[in-house]
Amino acid sequence: MIKLRLLSKSANSLRHSATVIFLHGSGDTGPGMREWVHEILERELEFPHIKMLYPTAPLQPYTPIEGDLSTVWFDRPIAIDMPENRKVMEKASDILRKLINNEIKDGIPVNRIIVGGFSMGGALALHAGFHLNRHLAGIIAYACFINNDSVIYETLHKASGSKFPELLMFHGSDDRVIPLAWSEHCFKNLCKLGVKGQFKTIPEVEHELEKHALEDMEQWISKKLLPLQTLESKKLD
Repeated sequence: MIKLRLLSKSANSLRHSATVIFLHGSGDTGPGMREWVHEILERELEFPHIKMLYPTAPLQPYTPIEGDLSTVWFDRPIAIDMPENRKVMEKASDILRKLINNEIKDGIPVNRIIVGGFSMGGALALHAGFHLNRHLAGIIAYACFINNDSVIYETLHKASGSKFPELLMFHGSDDRVIPLAWSEHCFKNLCKLGVKGQFKTIPEVEHELEKHALEDMEQWISKKLLPLQTLESKKLD
């Protein structure tokens, strides 16, 4: 049985009313992702009413490093035109499904949960919102891609006319690991199938997080996951 190490950050002792699950890229860890975000922002990415959850992927063989063990959500070659390994992706989806269900069991409505991620984590986040659970509050996909024959496209096609989570995608213009064109291609395909969202190209940035993008992400999360008191006030207006 796979056991995930979780790292959460809450701004204060008040019970949170929403959750952001942010998934790291290949070879990283939850603590590593949180530290990277902190280093760039020079502060924590935190909200008074939102729990930030940084899980760590299981250790497993990874093809791009000749099958050596790495903390990865799933195994695949870095190639957009390769067939998607459905069995491997289902195993990764099970991990994420459990993370989402744990938050729901803890009292967080599914429409108060955002899933995001960087690189491989971003690809799994796309599976979360457009294959696993289209009732999530939103999806953040940073510097990532999905295969041309991804099960995501099949799921969206079958659910034509439905409402899907809003998408926010970022990609560095100078990314040498995952070409910008791959990410743009995925975004256009998703939009054709009914997904609504924004695609933001980050100038002169390679395969890495960037301060302005993180600040944009922070603002987007704040608007998507308003405090419950604010939502109640809007209902009364």
